[in-house]
Amino acid sequence: MVAASVALLAPLVSTAPTATAEQPASVGLEQAFTDAARQYQVPRSVLLGVSYLESRWDGHRGAPSVGGGYGPMHLTDAVTALAAEHHSRHGTEDPRGDDARPAKRPAADPPAPTVRALPARLRTLERAQRLTGLPARALREDPAANVRGGAALIAAAQKRLGLPLSSDPGRWYAAVADYSGATDTTAAGAFADEVYSVIRSGASRTTDSGERVSLDRHPGLRRDTAALRRLALPPGDRAPGVECPRGLSCESVPAPYQELGEGDYGNHDKADRPRSQRVDYIVVHDTEGYWDTALKLVQDPTYVSWHYTLRATDGHVAQHVPTKDIGWHAGNWYVNAKSVGLEHEGFLTAPDAWYTEAVYRASARLARYLARRYDIPLDRQHVLGHDNVPGTVTSTIRGMHTDPGPYWDWAHYFRLLGAPLGPTAGPDGGLVTIRPDYDRHRPDYTDCEKPGQPCAPHGSGAVRLHTAPSADAPLVKDVGLRPDGSPSTTGVNDTGARASTGQQFAVAGREGDWTAIWYLGQRAWFHDPAGQPTAVNAKGWVVTPGPGREEVPVYGRAYPEAAAYPEGVPVQEVSPLPYALHKGQQYAVGLRTRGEYLWATTFDPAGHKVVRGKDAYYQIQFGHRVAFVRAADVTVRRSGR
Repeated sequence: MVAASVALLAPLVSTAPTATAEQPASVGLEQAFTDAARQYQVPRSVLLGVSYLESRWDGHRGAPSVGGGYGPMHLTDAVTALAAEHHSRHGTEDPRGDDARPAKRPAADPPAPTVRALPARLRTLERAQRLTGLPARALREDPAANVRGGAALIAAAQKRLGLPLSSDPGRWYAAVADYSGATDTTAAGAFADEVYSVIRSGASRTTDSGERVSLDRHPGLRRDTAALRRLALPPGDRAPGVECPRGLSCESVPAPYQELGEGDYGNHDKADRPRSQRVDYIVVHDTEGYWDTALKLVQDPTYVSWHYTLRATDGHVAQHVPTKDIGWHAGNWYVNAKSVGLEHEGFLTAPDAWYTEAVYRASARLARYLARRYDIPLDRQHVLGHDNVPGTVTSTIRGMHTDPGPYWDWAHYFRLLGAPLGPTAGPDGGLVTIRPDYDRHRPDYTDCEKPGQPCAPHGSGAVRLHTAPSADAPLVKDVGLRPDGSPSTTGVNDTGARASTGQQFAVAGREGDWTAIWYLGQRAWFHDPAGQPTAVNAKGWVVTPGPGREEVPVYGRAYPEAAAYPEGVPVQEVSPLPYALHKGQQYAVGLRTRGEYLWATTFDPAGHKVVRGKDAYYQIQFGHRVAFVRAADVTVRRSGR
């Protein structure tokens, strides 16, 4: 989130006692909030709420965010931040993955990430330095000093706006909105509303420094929203037709729909969903590039497209493709035709800089809106990461994208969606939902900055899968990724032995602190100790091979049978992936669907046809990615005993 600001032309008003140039002795973060609240007469709940939205109370080991912000209060120091090194790994495979038309031409790789330069009014660390008298280094590196700087900025804004230093948190609404640095009323109010949502509901978590911080609930809190006009900001005008929930800062940056000559066109397809096809999925991506780069690419008619981009610094949303139309984003044409794609500015190997609380909350609000509009269940069978989308055929598996990666906090995202991931059964339920404690669960990864080099320890929502109940056992194999049969690796982009938060799998055994699941046709073990469990028990529907079947094929798309295709529409091969569901194995069912294929190869949508077959399919959680099996090949039953 772009951090604090006071008004562009307002004088800096110090509310602190006599400033000192000495760095305060480092204290615990809880005490730092208490001390700063007392010193600057800002309600402690306001400081905690603002800090939670800016950083979730993390200090990120002194590293700056994409917005050049430091510490729990996200004080911005663009000059210093621009000198800090940021590295990332990214790919350029065609996200459309279209088997009906030639792949689109990929644009040049985005540059390695650097901190976004900020306008002077958002360089808040130097303002905090003047207000507190603390050295810039202390404000960047010492959490207690950082909190003190943020408190000084909020108090200064409250006084400048002519408002009292009230003990009532609701009276600080305008100062909180001002802290966002937003340039319009809608965006400023959206930031303040999210802060007050945190204050009303309360929060508690272990920070990246290992400290437990809590904010008590204030359910009856009333906000002084009328004071927002004191900021004298222009309204956030929204272009007609932008599909966004109220209160979310959104704009229209249309993706072009253009003929390119020789029968080619770009960069999306016109449709009439949900009348033409049901929308079953929301697909979460990260851009592996900057906001500006992403917007340039999506406006290139020779490139690909997605429906929305969300900016990391403040959660601002740009819509590119109407949700009734089809973006080329998922790398699987079947999924494209039945999904809405959300791109989040960021790089999966640098979550502290890019996966901000602002973008999580804006994304969750947008996803809830889309789920209501298209009747999409809020679960991990329907809300997919790009890394959960299957390859269409064997040859495309190795090129599938891996974002948003193991550092995306799915548990937090689903709490914000209002669909928290918890147990739904006892130990005999037959299924488990992967659910490690994100902050405490820190598996080793490599290749974040350089091949073979360990990544910095970080919370993760993914668990690693072994061939036996031992950390020394090899990782399970993914023959689609490695046809030579070699085992998976700990690489941050290697999804071959990874189960992610929210995904459900059938239990295949338990031994001591280890749980086994059925995964890619094999038994896969993950560490699941009672004292720090990485999964919770669940129940639901599972599939297993039908009577007399030793194994059944698995598919990356649910296409109709050949007889369903009308004249003039080429039959699409129903090609199995190089896996199989074997007798005695079970896999969790996500949804049931009829075979369906959108024939869309012409610029004029009048030539498009939706082919619907009689064959039914079940979507299953087969590995890290979902897959499909024919209903005729399997038996469906309740999990557990």
